[in-house]
Amino acid sequence: MVRLTKIYTKTGDNGSTGLTNGERRKKSDLRVEAYGTVDETNAAIGLARLHTDGIVDAMLAAIQNDLFDLGADLSTPDPAPGTRPAYEPLRIAEAQVDRLEHDIDQLNGELQPLNSFVLPGGTPSAAYLHLARTIARRAERLAVALCEREVVNAAAIKYLNRLSDFLFVAARFLNDKGARDVLWVPGANRKP
Repeated sequence: MVRLTKIYTKTGDNGSTGLTNGERRKKSDLRVEAYGTVDETNAAIGLARLHTDGIVDAMLAAIQNDLFDLGADLSTPDPAPGTRPAYEPLRIAEAQVDRLEHDIDQLNGELQPLNSFVLPGGTPSAAYLHLARTIARRAERLAVALCEREVVNAAAIKYLNRLSDFLFVAARFLNDKGARDVLWVPGANRKP
């Protein structure tokens, strides 16, 4: 259980931050960027939830909790070979990825297939979910870049990939099941 009694510690005043294993890293470190962008995704989902209810809101609530798990996962590097961590690190599990896939299929089953790309917009909830989707994609790119330097839980990468898919489908669902989607018209404004 987490217990916070003091919010500011001053330990980050030198531009560093502590990972969950106690290691200090620069705030510009790729690992910190990755889990910080997951937090940003979570905040955007929180904005979307101001405009949601029902099944999608319940799905988003579960995702927000998962994103804290994901942040913990990304903020905990694998231990050095031959060492044992003081505690079992919290990692995203395949079951969380599977749940996202199930939720995508459930919502997408009520949507008509697309014949064009969708522009971010429509209802307020959909617009915020499109924003969250683009932030989730950035988090995914950062986590993939981190994979090139350090070990990252493969399920964490899968989760981020499915998350942006979920947010796209949920945005369409909240746009009156696609009826209020704003569709891209290629070259619509090229003529004078």
